[in-house]
Amino acid sequence: MTLIAGIDESALSSDADNDSAGGVDELVEEHRAALLAYARRFLTDHHLAEDIVQETFIRAWRHADRLRHQEGSVRGWLLKVTRNLIVDRMRSAYARHETATAHSPDTTLPDHTDAVLTSLEMASLLRRLSREHQEVLALVHLYGRTMKEASHILDVPSGTVKSRHYYAMRGLREQYFSRS
Repeated sequence: MTLIAGIDESALSSDADNDSAGGVDELVEEHRAALLAYARRFLTDHHLAEDIVQETFIRAWRHADRLRHQEGSVRGWLLKVTRNLIVDRMRSAYARHETATAHSPDTTLPDHTDAVLTSLEMASLLRRLSREHQEVLALVHLYGRTMKEASHILDVPSGTVKSRHYYAMRGLREQYFSRS
C-alpha cells in the first residue's frame, strides 16, 4: 500500500466495496482551500468557485487511478482540472449570457461591489503581514513567479521562500477566518 501526497491509495479506489469516502475526504481536506483560492482568483462568484472545486473533486474521485499512477503532484493535477473547468465555464454560453429566446431582456451592468470589497479586505489583511511575507506573496501570486524565481529575485534560498509563502498563507487564513 503506497502513499501519494499523504493519501492512502486504497482509499482513492473507486471500488464500491472499498471505503473511498475516507480518501476523498482527506483529499478534500488537504487541497480544498488552495483550489478554492485558485478558482476565486479567476471567478468573481464565490458560489461558482465552490461549484468548480466540487466538480474537481468529483473528477478526482472518478479518475483515482490517474492520481495513483501520475508522475506529478496530486495538487498539480487538481489545479489543472480546476483551471480547465474554469476555462470551460468562461467559454460557455452561460458565461456569455446567451439565451435561446427571440428577444433579449434589457441588459444590466454587473455589480462590482463584491470585488471591490474583497480587494480592500485583502489589502488590509496583507498589510498586517511582514514585509518579507508580502514580497513572497506578491512575487508568487501577483507576478506569477515560481518559488525558484522568487528565491533568485529576493536572493534567499528557495527553502526560505517556501517557508515564507507557507507562513504568509497561513497568516492570511488565520486572519480571514478569525474575523468571522
